Amino acid sequence: MILVARHALRESLRRRIFAVVIALSIAFGALYAFGAHELFKDVSGFSDDSSGLDPKTLAGATILGLAMFGSLFLGAVLAVFLTAGAVRGDAESGTLQPLIVRPLSRRRYLAGRLLAASLVSAGYVAFAYLGAVLITGLIGDWWPSNVLGSLIRLSGAAVVISALALLGSVFLTATANGIAVLMVYGAGLLAGLLGEIGDAIPSHSLQRIADVASWTLPFEELYRDALRELVGSAHGVTGAIIKLGPLGGSHDAGPLLLPWAIAYVVLAVLLAGWAFMRRDV
Repeated sequence: MILVARHALRESLRRRIFAVVIALSIAFGALYAFGAHELFKDVSGFSDDSSGLDPKTLAGATILGLAMFGSLFLGAVLAVFLTAGAVRGDAESGTLQPLIVRPLSRRRYLAGRLLAASLVSAGYVAFAYLGAVLITGLIGDWWPSNVLGSLIRLSGAAVVISALALLGSVFLTATANGIAVLMVYGAGLLAGLLGEIGDAIPSHSLQRIADVASWTLPFEELYRDALRELVGSAHGVTGAIIKLGPLGGSHDAGPLLLPWAIAYVVLAVLLAGWAFMRRDV
């Protein structure tokens, strides 16, 4: 399993994926720092009014929430690149057959590919998120309520996306799988937005659609729960506004979310292994 993970990481280095990621990350960090500086400079002249609105908290939570969305999106793209062609892509290129002979089983091959993708995508999400937290704190003197809680949930969402991409690679070509996973990613976030609309109207139909989609695609629920951890201490008008969240509102999914996310990844890998065992390569 470790051998396969190492092989996948070396292949990514050969394709210069990490070089592109580093360059884009530097640009993302510079843009985020500039935006945070301008935002906090603009809100520094505001004063708390009778409504109880805290401009600094509102600004910090909003821009950091946007950074969380961007971090997860880039992590999802990384996960897709590392796993989209894990089975059919490698089989068609002829690199899979030598790797799945004994003593390396097909299940271990899949586990190794998932390990590589999860380490890279979740590690990148964690790095980008912590970088944004640090920039926000140093520039705006605002820190989130629960850094570790948001970090675990956001990184976990990247692992779930990696597992879905790995499962899709058994059935689809690399290009088709990459498109499918990114479309599923977008659909999950759209379902979260529909849930927020359903809560505001209120519409029980939209709320139910959002709930079903959130548990069917738990990366979306993990993202919304990470937003909740981000602003957990905010109350009053400020809390009500920022809990709507950028690109998806915060939501308390309860204590079953993390166990279900772990079980979801395990089930996805088991299904991928079962399908892989039945496929000729």
